[in-house]
Amino acid sequence: MTILVTGATGRVGRHVVDQLLQRGAKVRVLTRDPAKADFPAGVEVAQGDLLDIDALRSAFKGVRTLFLLNAVTGDEFTQAIITLNIAREAGVERVVYQSVFDADGAVNVPHFAVKSGAERMLQQMGFSATILRPSYFIDNELMIKDAILGHGVYPMPIGSKGVAMVDARDIAEVAAIELIRRDQAPGKLPIETINLVGPDTLTGPDVAKIWSELLDRPVVYGGDDPSGFEQNMASFMPKWTAYEMRLMAERYVSHGMLPEAGDVERLTEILGRPLHSYRDFAAEIVRAA
Repeated sequence: MTILVTGATGRVGRHVVDQLLQRGAKVRVLTRDPAKADFPAGVEVAQGDLLDIDALRSAFKGVRTLFLLNAVTGDEFTQAIITLNIAREAGVERVVYQSVFDADGAVNVPHFAVKSGAERMLQQMGFSATILRPSYFIDNELMIKDAILGHGVYPMPIGSKGVAMVDARDIAEVAAIELIRRDQAPGKLPIETINLVGPDTLTGPDVAKIWSELLDRPVVYGGDDPSGFEQNMASFMPKWTAYEMRLMAERYVSHGMLPEAGDVERLTEILGRPLHSYRDFAAEIVRAA
């Protein structure tokens, strides 16, 4: 049977596809523009999106397991609920869903609340699901590297509580392992939730110090006030999205993203290797600069 991967052209999704192929899985991806997708040989490509009912129904034919990842958009909740309804209609109950860390706690952040709603649907409608809850993506730093490298400022207002940033490669590998486990299970497995975190819990000043050491020159933390961050985001994304990013940053400042006891050890056991560290990722950026 086939594993259907949504969000396959994004930072996590591409790695999920690669990890599944390495494990011998039969993979189908759903994408709006197959001509631009450039997937490895052997990957089945279905054209469409998560609001295209006919395309979804077609994409689910012959599928046993779903990886559901949908982007932060104004209709994200509709996309998730429609997709899960079509999956259920097609007899697909095995799902790995990419949610977000503390989805049920940060209720005022739109995409957190959306993912909490999708989690509730998975639970109440009897899906056999693994819910992945990733923390802040280390890979987000690619968006702000110019401010760090060129201006000596770490601009993300992540606060002083601490954030256990996670590498997209680790998210994807855990997702692939869970997809294979669900897909190959002889019967229905219970719902499980996995926090996806990095090995280190870092504050804004901690991160600035790492960059200072790697660059051998001062990098300062831009502070906890999200106003400038929102203004900068609004220069290249819709204002509502920038405001949502501000709300998320305020949550970092007020609560952090702190691993629960045993999270790091659980992930290390699942992967059979250490988690990627923030310092190593930052060093890759410095070497490539």
